[in-house]
Amino acid sequence: QRQWVESGGGLVQAGGSLRLSCTASERTFSRHAMGWFRQAPGKEREFVAAIRWRDTTTAYADSVKGRFTISGDVAKNLLLLQMSSLEPEDTALYYCNAVDLYGSRWLPDTDRWGQGTQVTVSS
Repeated sequence: QRQWVESGGGLVQAGGSLRLSCTASERTFSRHAMGWFRQAPGKEREFVAAIRWRDTTTAYADSVKGRFTISGDVAKNLLLLQMSSLEPEDTALYYCNAVDLYGSRWLPDTDRWGQGTQVTVSS
């Protein structure tokens, strides 16, 4: 059973920065591609960013382009999300998951989710 462990969230003022981390067992962590998703209260979970390891191709939701950077170390089963210039609209529970590209959309490759890490941005 896949188990994701997200960490690094917290309370930050608008304009601030946070770095999220995601780890998993070697059997769980995807060697193909990994991504971040988020879910705000009362809203559906949405795609944030993805990285494909073989060529380090990255993709971002329009709402976070230029502010968030996805990276990681597949040898260490580690996925990161550097978030800068945070806005109150970024407030959400952030999750990681294995992903794959379906047409033009990065979608989760499994329906199992971790506990997530809460990011709260105050105005």
